[in-house]
Amino acid sequence: MAPRLEIKGARTLLTGASGGLGGALARRLAQEGAELVLTGRRRDVLDSLAGELGAEAIVSDLTLEQAPERLLAAAGRIDILIANAVQSATGRLVGVDPARIDDALAVNLRAPIALARGVITQMLERNSGHIVFIGSLQSKAATGGSSIYCATKFGLRGFSLALRAELARSGVGVSLVLPGFISAAGMYADVGVKLPRGVGTRPPEQVAEAVVRAIRDNIGEVVVAPLTLRVGATIASLAPELSARGMRLLGGERIARDFERAQSDTH
Repeated sequence: MAPRLEIKGARTLLTGASGGLGGALARRLAQEGAELVLTGRRRDVLDSLAGELGAEAIVSDLTLEQAPERLLAAAGRIDILIANAVQSATGRLVGVDPARIDDALAVNLRAPIALARGVITQMLERNSGHIVFIGSLQSKAATGGSSIYCATKFGLRGFSLALRAELARSGVGVSLVLPGFISAAGMYADVGVKLPRGVGTRPPEQVAEAVVRAIRDNIGEVVVAPLTLRVGATIASLAPELSARGMRLLGGERIARDFERAQSDTH
């Protein structure tokens, strides 16, 4: 088991800092005294956030080949890696453009793997470090109309759990944070889809708090969602067909269509 890592003064690389949960994560880590290296695709947002927090900013588009390797070369020493960048690919498979599939696979799965591989060597040399992957509750509960997104998040969860086992006897910790629907940030907030009654959300600050707790206590997996969603995800992982029927009764197909329409309006 990896020892607890002190966040204060730790050089922390945060991907996806210019969108979604990025701002909440960056501000919470700054409160802990992390030495932040923020990266994302939008220079204006990055520069503003970096200026606010006294952080370093590196523009990087993780859909591009060799982008993770170039990012690590520019970032230098990394004590904490938080792989937060995400690319949506919502919609029925036959309607998803192949380029969007490639981008989702690159950002949501390949980039976290490549970044983790790149920082592990230096972390093992110091016998210290921590890697946090921001996943999704959809890595436990597959939903229609999001086959590509679910594929990337199922893959990320498997990779994270296996990597944690692989590094269990080292000084390097690995954590996976699984948000459900997040208010005010991220894909759900961006598209404004109406959720069924009883399906709640959590604020982005709660996800950020979960990240800090995962690093401090070296927790393998942290779910950030209301009890109803956590129970539903557990049932889905144990009985996927039963869960799929329940999702249809609760309006899951309507939600998937709403997401697909909202996402198509932005592409």
